[in-house]
Order: sequence, then structure tokens, then C-alpha cells
Amino acid sequence: MDAFYASVEQRDNPELRNKPLAVGGSRQRGVVAAASYEARQYGVRSAMASSIALRKCPDLLFVKPRFDVYKAVSGQIRAIFSRYTDLIEPLSLDEAYLDVTDTLPANSSATQIAQLIKEQIKAETLLTASAGVSYNKFLAKLASDYRKPDGLYVIKPHQGLSFVEGLKVGQFHGIGRVTAEKMNQLGIYTGMDLRKQTEAFLTRHFGKVGFYYYSIARAIDHRPVTPNRIRKSVGSENTFADDLMDQTQLIDQLLPLVDSVWNYCERTSVRGRTLTLKVKYADFEQITRSRTSLNLLSSKTTLMQIAADLLETLFPLSKGIRLLGVSLSNLQPGERPENGQLTLDL
Repeated sequence: MDAFYASVEQRDNPELRNKPLAVGGSRQRGVVAAASYEARQYGVRSAMASSIALRKCPDLLFVKPRFDVYKAVSGQIRAIFSRYTDLIEPLSLDEAYLDVTDTLPANSSATQIAQLIKEQIKAETLLTASAGVSYNKFLAKLASDYRKPDGLYVIKPHQGLSFVEGLKVGQFHGIGRVTAEKMNQLGIYTGMDLRKQTEAFLTRHFGKVGFYYYSIARAIDHRPVTPNRIRKSVGSENTFADDLMDQTQLIDQLLPLVDSVWNYCERTSVRGRTLTLKVKYADFEQITRSRTSLNLLSSKTTLMQIAADLLETLFPLSKGIRLLGVSLSNLQPGERPENGQLTLDL
């Protein structure tokens, strides 16, 4: 979907249309959750601090997110997907992979299906979507971003290699800013540069993910579209109005985060083994501390105790804390008593 949250808000409120809009908090410590295309022209992006966004675009309008509405619209869109295939792998509320290989009608093509889906989304939700069509997930994702907004781009089998080699590595799905900078330091700037590296070289510098980089530089991606993909983690975080240094106050701030994580566990009947504490300091330095149990963590009390213990390892503080986050990973269905020995990963 194109600027999904912001587009929903502009659809539902005509006064916001054609204006620079951010979904998120407008207060000094707020964060942009989504930006309209009008705002993006000023350099406003998701995950940007609201204060920075306002400096870039003084006329920026802020609206509070309405996740219940976004979820409902997402449900409409997925219902449209299901008319064409059962092989749907959601990535988020506004994005999914579809495999239509075995469901194409006679004399039809994946490109025609993508166009039909776009048209039906527009007709039924009044929103625009961009589609990427290709022979694997990596290329389809790249293609979906290539002609936004309201785009449709196709990468055919004979075009995959040449398409990849001309891109900057920072444009690759799965290569973030930090990794791209590291690649640049190694003299790797484009897909062509990346393809020149051996698998051994990439594994030496990037670990296990080096094989993935080796493959995508050659337009190779054998990952299947996986419906009902198991969620790997659940988390919650909060940015404070003022930097905090008092341990009691910070522990109090952990409570709603743990509540949010545990409510998800109860609602979905999943449990996890690894609890991670995320901390962002006043100077924006970010660290994580995690603890892993041999058995599933089966109570909110246990989660809270581990989170508090991890927080305690940071004291005494040399600077204030502006954000805390709590996440649970190594998720599995079911519930078992938690008696296992804990290990600490710093």
C-alpha cells in the first residue's frame, strides 16, 4: 500500500488531502509512524523524530494513529488477495507476498492479476497500492518499490540479473543503512560490486547472512511464500516526555510494556524464551540486554522480574533514558511451566 496510514487518514478527512501529513505524535518527543507523499517531498520519513520532521516541514500536520481502522482496511485488502490465491504471506498491515503460480486462470498472467488487485483495492477502499511482479520474493519486493506510488513493475526472468547489478546496495531489501555503510567501506557500492565478492568473503565480513547477500547479488532467492507465518517476536516500547534517571520511575515505565507483551501472549496462546530490554539514551545511543531461558517463560510476573533485572544492570546511569522497550522472542505455541536455568546475553 502507498503511504498506508497517512493515505487512510487523508481518505477519511478531506481537509487533510494534498497536505503534508504525519501519523504519530506531534509533541517534542514524538515519532513519525507514517508520512504522506506531500510530507516526503520535504524529507519527512517514518521513524523520524517529530521535532526533526517539523524542522524539515514547518507546515506538517500531525494526526494520532487509529490502528483499529488500519487493521480493518488491511482485512479488506487481504480479502481481495484471497480471491486469487491462498498462498499469502503478510509482512505487515500494508504489505504481503502472493504466489499465484498455481492459480493463474487460462490465458492470464501474474501481471494481469496484479493489475486486477490494484483496481479492486482502489474501487473498494479508495486507496492506491503498488505491485511488484517477478519470479522470486526478493525481486518482487524490489519491483514493488520501483514505481511508487500507484505503480506496477515487472522483472522478467531474463531481466533479474541486470536489474540487480545496477542498484545501490542500500536499495536492496534486507540491507539496512549500517550494513550498506560497511559494504561501502569494503568498496561495495552496487549490485555489480556485490556480485564480484566470493561467498567466503561475504561470510567472513557479515556472518551467516553473507550467503543471502551472495545469492541476491545473483538475483537468486529460493524462499517460498509461506502463509500463516509464525511471528518471531512481540514487543512494546515508549518514548518519555522527559529523560529519566530514577530507577523506581523506570521500573514503573516497564509495567505497561510488559502488560502489552503479556496480553499478546495470552490472546494468542504463545510463550517465548528470550526477553530483551531495549534502551535509548538521551544522546540517542541505543543498547539492548537480553536473557534466555531453557524453558518457556509462562507468567507476566516472570517477564517483569527479568525486565527489571536487566534494567538494574545499567545502574548507576551516566545519562538519562528517553526510551524503553520490552520484547519477547523465540516464540512457540503452548504454555509450559518455567523452571529453566537462565543465560545472559549482553
